Amino acid sequence: MSTLNYKVFGEGKPLIILHGLFGSLDNWVTLGKKFGEDFKVFLVDQRNHGQSFHDSSFSYEVMSEDLCQFMGEMNISSADLIGHSMGGKTVMEFARKYPEKVDKLVVADIGPKSYPVHHTTIIKAFYSVPIDSLTSRKEADEILSKQIEDFGIRQFLLKNLARTTDGFKWKMNLDVIASQIEEVGKGLNQNATFQKETLFIRGGNSDYILDADFNMIHSIFPKSKIATVDGAGHWLHAEKPMDFYEQVKSFLA
Repeated sequence: MSTLNYKVFGEGKPLIILHGLFGSLDNWVTLGKKFGEDFKVFLVDQRNHGQSFHDSSFSYEVMSEDLCQFMGEMNISSADLIGHSMGGKTVMEFARKYPEKVDKLVVADIGPKSYPVHHTTIIKAFYSVPIDSLTSRKEADEILSKQIEDFGIRQFLLKNLARTTDGFKWKMNLDVIASQIEEVGKGLNQNATFQKETLFIRGGNSDYILDADFNMIHSIFPKSKIATVDGAGHWLHAEKPMDFYEQVKSFLA
C-alpha cells in the first residue's frame, strides 16, 4: 500500500506527474490518460493534498522524500517526471538529490528562484467558507466569489471540497498549508545542479518564469530548454492541454 494516493494509466516507461498547490491528481486525469498512450503514468497526490495523508511537516525536502519513498514502493528505479508549480519545485528538489532516479525532467510554469507569498487571498477565501455548516457546493462558490472573481479559479479550488456523511470538509490540510505557506515559495539551493535533459514550459500569459530568470535556470539545469505555451496562464496544462501535451511529448520522445 502506497503512502501517497495515486492513479495509474497505460503501460510502458514510467512517467510520474505531480500537481501544484491546492491541486490534486484529479486535475491531471485527462492528460494522464493521453500520456498513458505511450507511458505508464502515475498521477500522485502530494502530502496535505487530495486523498493523501495530512502531516504537520510541509516542505520541498519532505515532499521530495515522499516521492523517493513512492518510487521505492512502486519498484520504479528511474522515471520521467512532470511537476506543475509546487509540484515543479518538488521534482526539481528531487532531481537535485536523486539524479540517478530521474531520466528526463519537465517543470511546468515555475522556476528554481524563490517567490514571495501570493496566495493570501485564496487562503482567506477558503477560511471565509463556514465549512462546518455549509449546505451546498453552490453556497461555497457564492462565498468564494466575494474574494475570487475568476470562475475557472473558483472551480479549480472547489475540487478541494468533499461531501461527507456529516456535511462537507476540505480535502487539503488547510491549516498546515496556511501556516507554512512561506515554504511553498522557497527557492532551490543555488549551488544545486542537475545535469540531465530538462524542459521548463511556461504559460505565455504567466509571469512565473520571466526572460530574466533564464540565466539562473541554465546555471542550475545546464541541459535545459525553455518553451512557451502561447495564450496560456499559470494553469497552462488545463488552459491549453493539447499544446502542453504536444510540447512535452516531443521532449520526452
